[in-house]
Amino acid sequence: MMTNKEKYTQFIKDKARDLGFSYCGISQATFLEEEAPRLESWLKNNMHGEMKYMENHFDKRLDPRLLVPGAKSVVSLLLNYFPSQQQNQDSYKISKYAYGEDYHFVIKDKLKDLLHYINDEIGEVDGRVFVDSAPVLDKAWAAKSGLGWVGKNNNLIRKTEGSFFFVAELIIDLELMYDTATTNHCGSCTACIDACPTQAIESPYIVNGSKCISYLTIELKDAIPDEFSGKLDDWMYGCDVCQDVCPWNRFAEPNTEPLFKPKPTLIDYNKQQWNDLTNELFNEIFKKSPVKRTKYSGLMRNISFLQK
Repeated sequence: MMTNKEKYTQFIKDKARDLGFSYCGISQATFLEEEAPRLESWLKNNMHGEMKYMENHFDKRLDPRLLVPGAKSVVSLLLNYFPSQQQNQDSYKISKYAYGEDYHFVIKDKLKDLLHYINDEIGEVDGRVFVDSAPVLDKAWAAKSGLGWVGKNNNLIRKTEGSFFFVAELIIDLELMYDTATTNHCGSCTACIDACPTQAIESPYIVNGSKCISYLTIELKDAIPDEFSGKLDDWMYGCDVCQDVCPWNRFAEPNTEPLFKPKPTLIDYNKQQWNDLTNELFNEIFKKSPVKRTKYSGLMRNISFLQK
């Protein structure tokens, strides 16, 4: 006969699948001992650039019990975003995760539904949902939950589908059955390190965020430093190079989430059309899109830098 722990664990995983999540893994809410010195060293070496928020809540990033008092379990969830269509070849490039609607809202709604189902089925369970917007080391938790391993490019990778996944968490005060971590399958491969246009992957598993094209085109609010001139590889928002060259991504399957379907303009536009983009068109094309974060002025700054 199944114990309550087993029953609840199965219920959560089944519901996650019903809500459209690709995978669900669960780990015990404890202090992330291995990650602590790595995070400290990364911050000390200023690899976060102007992302000063990374310096905040150091302890909370490493201990989920400081985010949810009495937390027992971290439920990690993956949602595939690999698109079925790619952009026009003669275009400035946008990271695939930003092709559709803003994932923060899409995933948060699914997570809130999941927590609601848990409360309905199991009773009063206290918890919080996290989608890339709070001090949670999501990839570390996903790896701990057996959903993949953290590769040399710091992305979570699965042997069967690669790395084009959003990672989210539900931290709850309910004890569950815990999954075990999987093994690392990067081996001696250095494809991501060799291909990075700005050499942001300074050594295996160490990514200098302040040199990453995603940081330069999204997070950086000032002018892009001239040292990166000619090195952005036509990326106007984000960058997928280290994922595109990863051998495991040859197994990537297109997502089935309707809200991630790209607008035809985003797919069809060529460089000239992006050059002529107006503020009005920007708002139309990127309505509900994560690209809105960079604003019209930020996107045009990136495009003009690409022409240097």
